[in-house]
Amino acid sequence: MVMNKNKICAFFGHRKINVTQELVNNLKLTIEDLIVNKNVSIFLFGSNSEFNDLCHKVVTQLKQSYTFIKRISYTCKSEVCILECERLKWEEIYSNTLKQEVHLLGFEEEFEHKTKYVSGKAGYVERNYAMINDSDYCVFYYDEDYLPPKRKRASADISFYQPKSGTDLAYKYAIQKNKVIINILLKQPYLCNKNY
Repeated sequence: MVMNKNKICAFFGHRKINVTQELVNNLKLTIEDLIVNKNVSIFLFGSNSEFNDLCHKVVTQLKQSYTFIKRISYTCKSEVCILECERLKWEEIYSNTLKQEVHLLGFEEEFEHKTKYVSGKAGYVERNYAMINDSDYCVFYYDEDYLPPKRKRASADISFYQPKSGTDLAYKYAIQKNKVIINILLKQPYLCNKNY
């Protein structure tokens, strides 16, 4: 991916989050500050999660005032990206087919990670690492006490195991890569591993 002088921000968060008005307001203020004061014009989005969807919604709203910002979807496995130029057409097709109103997330660009056609959870982890590598800022919804639901290793297995949190792996990798980390869950979201 060719990078320009403008800064890049990626979003990472747990699949399920507690959406409050305070969180939405804090997220909007944080993203707008990145645009206005930190020269961020490119925002990277990964797989579907409640936090990813919330961030996309806020960035899309801010795009009405800051038309130059770009939303890029990093896809892997069976994920699909709808480009903004085709979003209305596909929303109409899906709405007519499903006989209900459908709203799709629009992006200006798709970056297909090398693991797009590789199965397994490792593909998502590698994709997140690529997003971190390409970013200057990483906005997280990270709770260090969060544990994903226990899973069976196989459908016939009677035992469960505790999977690792993808957000936890991404958070630790961002620290290792010395990225500016903004954890939106903190009372002061600019508390991070280096000067904001």
